[in-house]
Amino acid sequence: MMVEQMAAIAWSKLGLQPDMLTGQMAKDLDQAKVAIDIVGYLVALIEPKLDESDKRQVQGMVRDLKMNYVNKRQEESGGE
Repeated sequence: MMVEQMAAIAWSKLGLQPDMLTGQMAKDLDQAKVAIDIVGYLVALIEPKLDESDKRQVQGMVRDLKMNYVNKRQEESGGE
C-alpha cells in the first residue's frame, strides 16, 4: 500500500527507523514533515473506501507520525 510506504519514509526521516536504502539512521525533520503531510493526504483520499477498523488503523498511523514529529521538533529546540 502506498500509504504504508510513505509512512515508512516518514518514520525513517524522523530518525526512528533505518533508511530503507542505506540501512542507516538519519533524521531530516523537514523531509519528515513533507512525508507526513503526504500520508495525511493519501489517507484522506482512501478513507471513504475503508471499513471502520482500517479507518482507525490509518488514522492512528497519521496521529502517531504527527505526535512523533512534534516530539522530535521539541527535542531539537531544547524541549520548549
